[in-house]
Amino acid sequence: MVARLAVGDATVNELAGPYSVTVQAVSKHLKVLEDAGLVSRSKQAQRRPVHLEAEVFDLMTKWIERYRREAEQRYQRLDTVLAELATEGSDPDRVGGEAS
Repeated sequence: MVARLAVGDATVNELAGPYSVTVQAVSKHLKVLEDAGLVSRSKQAQRRPVHLEAEVFDLMTKWIERYRREAEQRYQRLDTVLAELATEGSDPDRVGGEAS
């Protein structure tokens, strides 16, 4: 549904069309997305099109990317520590992890 809304606004019936679910189920799903601020509904005469709030997705993407970069940096530091531990463990002058 989000992919469909990225193409353009659609009514609940239009969103439900390709799926074997009830219009009520689609409405419940849209209510969750609306409560999260990801979609909005307007009233145009008899239609109530659903609109994807793309700028919210842009903000989410930036937030996720920031945390992805931080996680990547942590993994790189962990790789460094593990490589150092592996080097220390293979040092023949070390016994039991302590210098002799």
